[in-house]
Amino acid sequence: MRKLMIAGNWKMNKTYSEGVVLAQGLVDALKGTEVKVDVVVCPPTVDLKGVSEVIDQTSAPFALGAQNVYFEESGAFTGETAPSMLESVGATYCVIGHSERRGYFGETDEDINKKAKALMAHNIVPISCCGEPLEVREAGKHVEFVVDQIKADTEGLEITDPSKYVIAYEPIWAIGTGKTATADDAQEVCGAIRETLAQIFGQETADGIRVLYGGSAKPGNIAELVAKPDVDGALVGGASLKAEDFSQMVIKAGE
Repeated sequence: MRKLMIAGNWKMNKTYSEGVVLAQGLVDALKGTEVKVDVVVCPPTVDLKGVSEVIDQTSAPFALGAQNVYFEESGAFTGETAPSMLESVGATYCVIGHSERRGYFGETDEDINKKAKALMAHNIVPISCCGEPLEVREAGKHVEFVVDQIKADTEGLEITDPSKYVIAYEPIWAIGTGKTATADDAQEVCGAIRETLAQIFGQETADGIRVLYGGSAKPGNIAELVAKPDVDGALVGGASLKAEDFSQMVIKAGE
């Protein structure tokens, strides 16, 4: 049985001190609540240590994730962050392959595959993103497009514990636009992702890998999304920047 996950991607928002305040606010918002899903917060890199300290000092009911990583262990890679550096500040998850990284910074499926392997070598769980642009959706090629991404992103991966690898399906046309794929749209692609994983890794492993939906997920639609058999939670953008909204998503997903 897959445990649902709600992961918050803060993107390039919140200074160090603001991040600490938001993390503490989430702790307070969830206080006294039985948290029934796995919860991850992914602040900007400079905020990781501060949020990590909040988690440690409060025994917070959420884990720490990063938004990006480089696949080398160390060296002359100015501006990059190694997996060991994330590990050293307590990050146990890391988003890779987000469409903003692919679109603005030219990241490829090959890059994302290398990042997944580097993270898993450090026991950090990748949250590997995939998703189609609007023109692919309108052409009816969205399932084929995403399946090809999954095949490339998982090439050569060894997954012995399926809880240690997460996929987030984010249709690019729905990210930050207010447009949301319907729950049926999400299920169509998430189901195809699971079928592809079964072909690659076998049905048992595929049945254990969580597939999240992302793209304007919010408190008002989370329950409908996670009711679908192959949607195992959400990667949340804007709504994760408000402790009250994000905590409501966590609570509603677990109901």
